Order: sequence, then C-alpha cells, then structure tokens
Amino acid sequence: MQKQTKVVKIRSPNEVKKFGVAATTLEELLQKGCQLLQVPRSGARVCLYEDGTEITEEYFQKLLTNTELVLLNDGQSWSGFVTDISKVLGLDGRSDPLINAAKKLLLDERSPKRRKILGDLIRNLNDCSESENREDDQDWFVGVEARFKTKSAYMKYNCENRIRGYLKEVDAFAQSIQNAKTKSEYKKVVENLMEKLKSAKYNGNYFDRREKEAHRLCTKEGWFSCQGAFDEDNCESLHSINPYGNRESRILFSTWNLDHRIEKKRSVLPALAEALKGKRSTDINMDYFYKLLFTRENLKLVHIVCHKKGAHDLSCDSRKVYKRVKRSLK
Repeated sequence: MQKQTKVVKIRSPNEVKKFGVAATTLEELLQKGCQLLQVPRSGARVCLYEDGTEITEEYFQKLLTNTELVLLNDGQSWSGFVTDISKVLGLDGRSDPLINAAKKLLLDERSPKRRKILGDLIRNLNDCSESENREDDQDWFVGVEARFKTKSAYMKYNCENRIRGYLKEVDAFAQSIQNAKTKSEYKKVVENLMEKLKSAKYNGNYFDRREKEAHRLCTKEGWFSCQGAFDEDNCESLHSINPYGNRESRILFSTWNLDHRIEKKRSVLPALAEALKGKRSTDINMDYFYKLLFTRENLKLVHIVCHKKGAHDLSCDSRKVYKRVKRSLK
C-alpha cells in the first residue's frame, strides 16, 4: 500500500519557532528536520510535543496533519509540557524570555484555545505589581482619573464605590415599604448605617494592599483569590488575579463580585423592614445589619464564573436572620 505524505510541524527543544515539514516516512522526516534545524542525523529522533512520546515509523503513519513534534539531538530529552513548565520555573523571576517566546508562538498559532492560553500567559507575566506610583507604571493608569497618584489609592476607591452602591440599594429598598411609620424608621436606620460606613471609610481597605493583613482581601503584592460561590467553602477552580500587575488585570478585576452570601434584597433587607414594624430605629441592633450588608462577615469575593446570580438557597441562614433579629430587638 502506498504511503501518504504527512505534513507536520517540527521544532527543536530550545526554540519556540515551528516549521512545516512534509514527509512520507519517518526517515525522510528526520533527514529534512535535521537539515532544517541543523542537527546531526546520527542519534536524532522525534517525539510528540505534548507528552514526549517517541515517534516510530508505525506511529508516524498514524499522525494527524499539523501534529507538533520536537526534534531531539543525541542526549537530549523531552517530557512534553512538563519541559516547558520546568523552563518557566527556572527563570528566577526573569519573565522577558518567556514573554518573547509566547509572543513568537502567537504569531504562528491558529488554535483559538491555545491563543487564549498564550494571551493569558503574556498578560500575567507582563507584571508591574511592584510599581505603586503613577509615574512608575503609566500604562496601568490609562483611563484612571489624574487625582489618583498610586495604585492602592485607586483600588481603595474602587472598593469604596462598590460599598456605596450597596448603600444606595439599601436606601432604595425604602420605596417598597408601604407603612409610612415603618418607612420613616427604616430611613433613620439607613442614615445611621451611612454614618457608620463613613467612619469606616466605606471599608475600602478590603482592596488596599497597603493595609494590614487582617484588613485586606489580597496579599501584600496585590493578589486576590476567589473565595468560591456563596454555597461553597472555597473555589475549586483556584481563580486568582492581581489587578495591581497591569492595566488589563485591573479592568478584568471589575468583573469580580463582592457577593452577599445571605442575600441583601431577598433576605437581609426584608428582615430589617419586618423588624421595624411597630418598632423604632433605636430598637434595632445596628451592628448586626451593618455586618450583614457591608462587611466580610457576609461578603465573599468571587470570580464572575463562581458568581451564582440566582436565588441563594440558604433557607436555614435566612431563617436564622429573622430569628436573630427578633432576639436582638432591644
């Protein structure tokens, strides 16, 4: 049976550039590959890029078009992706070689999935998180108001803005209260919550890496980790991001959510309105509601993928809110 010509992509273990080679047999591939990459034919062999499996003549005849191969010289080895990862770990903080290599791969890459992986790799390696001031990383501040001179100041403002948004929702809930007396007392509670938030600077410290460890949600370098969906103890996908690293990461971080585990609109606010029926605002345990609405006691930082937007099925927790409210009335 006549053998078919195979078209594969071949590279050396020390280079990222790939070359297309057409061959009918493994020996023809070796000869062409050695000539192209200037490798001695003696002792040369080829293996799969993805896992290092060495290619035999029988295996060669089963290869798919554009299969990626690595041409090895005598004494060289290749363990697939593990080899590339080992190279990454051996950079000792020098990311430029890897960034350049990833960019070269992107020029020749057509697979959307691999382009996504390479793009994310470049974004994460192009890290300037050690820079804090505007003049040291001007690209990070593109689109950020000139009044912000440091990354931490802007990130603190970012968190404050989110908490202010929650306060507006708490205030807007008053419109759903029909009883005039209850509505009036509810508005007094909102005013007290606002004063409490002002004194806490709207808890902007959660995103400020300059704060003490107990007061922030990130590492001192600025890395945030997803805390998992409202009904999970942690994030199984291990999502993480450093918005201090580069402008793209800063923008992507805006899609992360400070999610209320026990829901604000479906549970906490209705419980507050219910508690105020026939009561005064001074009868309410303000600290209890403040913690549920605006603090890490009930807020979880979650990646957009882990943010479940449907009703939070935490009926036990919701009942506990109502029971604690009744017990906390003065």
